[in-house]
Amino acid sequence: MANSPYLKNDARLAEVIAAIQAMSIYKFYKLDFAGWSDRISGHSGEGEHWRQVFVDHPEFFRLDAAREKASLVARRQHPKNYDVDARIQIENTVFLAMEDSQKARISRSPLSQGEIASLIQTAVELHSRAMEQARDRRWWLPVLTAFIGAASGIAGTLLGASLT
Repeated sequence: MANSPYLKNDARLAEVIAAIQAMSIYKFYKLDFAGWSDRISGHSGEGEHWRQVFVDHPEFFRLDAAREKASLVARRQHPKNYDVDARIQIENTVFLAMEDSQKARISRSPLSQGEIASLIQTAVELHSRAMEQARDRRWWLPVLTAFIGAASGIAGTLLGASLT
């Protein structure tokens, strides 16, 4: 976890949480990057930035086979039976009887508040762990500095003694 994506910038945890919130309740479970950029940050011009966030965090997000659209992993586990216009779940027999243009308005159901809270808590814990590991990796710096200082002192003393 030395290069944890949670440590890429100070806003990364907030970005992941914002993406989880938007992607878990928006009527369509999968959009292109410009679409998610618009839903998450209010304008579609940051699509490439959001694509990178999704790629960096496969623990929450997936790209489609063409790598043009992203979705939330947890939401992909829900059946595709949510009518985005009526905001209800439909039976599979109803879905199968629909024409293709009608099927385009069927998505996966939004996540529950409990599911969203669980995902956000997981993101916070992963971020905290990455921060702790980054701090733990630096424990040796004071020891190394002291060692170098001591070695320099000894070398200086020996050099001074040999010159005399």
